[in-house]
Amino acid sequence: MRCKTALSDEVKISLQEQEVAAGQELHGTVTINYAGRWDSVVINSQIENSSDVFSYSLLNGKKIKHPYARLSIFRHELKDKTVVEFVSSTNHVPASESSSVKFRVSLIQEHKEIFSDIAYIRVVKV
Repeated sequence: MRCKTALSDEVKISLQEQEVAAGQELHGTVTINYAGRWDSVVINSQIENSSDVFSYSLLNGKKIKHPYARLSIFRHELKDKTVVEFVSSTNHVPASESSSVKFRVSLIQEHKEIFSDIAYIRVVKV
């Protein structure tokens, strides 16, 4: 299930898995097609009815330790790359069968969001 919040495909997020369990890795890709000016790309996750988060452990093949729901990457850090690959996971255990999760990517220019995209997955109880 996917929802575009921009009229074009200037930025896209795709997730390899459609569902994960607590502790399982989630693999994602952000593709930036926008040729104009932008300062950063932000990846954000939100687990419904929960304050739990997805932590990021890999960014473009490099290990990172980012235990927050929001990952901001400056354009100069990406150099000329237009694809961002990430791995994240959560310790969230759903109260019922599963919890819905929204991943949102945004392109930011001068503190304003200019384009965004959304992808959804489920965290399932094992």
